[in-house]
Amino acid sequence: MRALRIAIPLRTAVAVLAAALLASAAIAQPRGNARLSGKVVDEQGQPLENVLVTAQLAGQSDSLSGKTDKKGEWTIKGAANGVWKGEVSRQGLATVTETLEVKGDKAPPLNVTLKKAEADPMVEVNAKVKEAANLAQAGKIPDARKIYEDLLAKYPQIYQLEGFIARTYAAENNIPTALQHLKINIDKEPDNVELKLFQAELLMESGDNAGATAILATIDLKDVKDPYTHINQAIYLINGKKGAEAVDLLTKLIAQFPTTNELYYYRGRAYVASDKLDDAKADLEKFVKMAPPNAKEVADANKILEQIKK
Repeated sequence: MRALRIAIPLRTAVAVLAAALLASAAIAQPRGNARLSGKVVDEQGQPLENVLVTAQLAGQSDSLSGKTDKKGEWTIKGAANGVWKGEVSRQGLATVTETLEVKGDKAPPLNVTLKKAEADPMVEVNAKVKEAANLAQAGKIPDARKIYEDLLAKYPQIYQLEGFIARTYAAENNIPTALQHLKINIDKEPDNVELKLFQAELLMESGDNAGATAILATIDLKDVKDPYTHINQAIYLINGKKGAEAVDLLTKLIAQFPTTNELYYYRGRAYVASDKLDDAKADLEKFVKMAPPNAKEVADANKILEQIKK
């Protein structure tokens, strides 16, 4: 079988060649006569073999490289005059970056001591958080909290653990203590929408509806991923005989979450509280059509519809 050949127009071929030449010119490393050298040892002063040393001239995209020998020594030839960034690295050891200047084709030696790389604490933290989440899901709340507390004692800089601790206290209905731990997290992340929603939920559960409303007022609905905290707020408004306010809130939520059937149910209830029965009927009928037949609010919606028709 003959090989398939694709003819390239001469103009295109010239353009491609020109582009290739321009690209290689852009990344070409200026070569010089200087030699970069140095020695790499460990924390005990012993030479380290097979350590990678790379050197990059300022303003250039490619680099020169070499490796240390048994004596820990390395040499890179062909360096041009200028400021170079040297990077010395080996797996399991902390990478060292230094700068050196080549003048008159001469450069000072770059001698480096490599130390053991510090373990990433997030590897342990993520594994432990996952373990704690499984315990919490199994109902072992104190055990889950103990993991979070131990992690926080070891890594006090990971303040997000305070939020996890808060959730364990909330699961035990210890709202005051949950709020204390949550506040520590929120003070570090004052614009975290999820934390603010959680705080508002806890305040509602504690009966501080005014406090919850104040927090929710600082949140842009566009940043909210689900409407359920705000639904709880609407319920409190309805129960507090503030039907018009509940309608206004639920209307805004419906604009953002039009497929969330519960919103129509609660707005129907809010319309009933506002004595706007035609609007209530429309919302409740829409809810019944959208909701699964076994949804707990369906029976109540049908009862209200029967009463409205009478």
